[in-house]
Amino acid sequence: MAAIDLNADLGETVDGVPTADDEAMFAVISSASVACGGHAGDASSMRDAVERARRYGVAVGAHPSYPDRANFGRVAVAMDPADLTAAVSRQLTDLLGAGADIRYVKPHGALYHAVAADDAHADAVVRAVGDLSATLGRPVPVLGLGGRIEQAAAAAGLPFVREAFLDRGYLPDGGLVPRTQAGALLDDPDDVAARAVRLVLHGEVEAVDGSVVAAEAASLCLHGDSPSAVAMARAVRAALDAAGVRVRAPW
Repeated sequence: MAAIDLNADLGETVDGVPTADDEAMFAVISSASVACGGHAGDASSMRDAVERARRYGVAVGAHPSYPDRANFGRVAVAMDPADLTAAVSRQLTDLLGAGADIRYVKPHGALYHAVAADDAHADAVVRAVGDLSATLGRPVPVLGLGGRIEQAAAAAGLPFVREAFLDRGYLPDGGLVPRTQAGALLDDPDDVAARAVRLVLHGEVEAVDGSVVAAEAASLCLHGDSPSAVAMARAVRAALDAAGVRVRAPW
């Protein structure tokens, strides 16, 4: 039986106000990337996410960001690598303090894209994950698209897990369509569910120009703050179940 992880970015409260229906999302996913204060989230939302994860049997991952709540972590920030390591480490420590058993780390937003291309920022994030691994006494995987962060994780002896996006448009080169451009976001549950099955069974995704892009992945991501997030997540889970694909966390 084929198997896949289904993850969502959750716990993204802003000024105490949730940006997603976390309760509904936790019911259908297998892994939750939990905001830990950099772009969103606070001590209360982290504790709530940990409690939901326990109830639903969902693995908890850390979702650190540039320390930039004003822009929801979606704007690149020029930071000294040592400062970036310290900022990410603080976020990981805060999530641990909320009682999380952190199974993986997935950078958020602009940091996610930066670590795919920038050696210094990739190394800075990996150093923070390495410190977390030493604290926990086990290697903590890094989740991402690939690029520099995958190389940095390998050099540090950390597992790297590749993911694909169900609700983001793809460029012909395998990158994501920038959020400022047309086709960046998908919101039709049926289309997203069909994409999920195609990704798992055939390892490919259709790009915005109609070309087919290879996209081997062990985890599929949905953004919890999308307006159709719950409908998409339920449609994806139903489609994967119907296709005989087991949804489970690989951590």
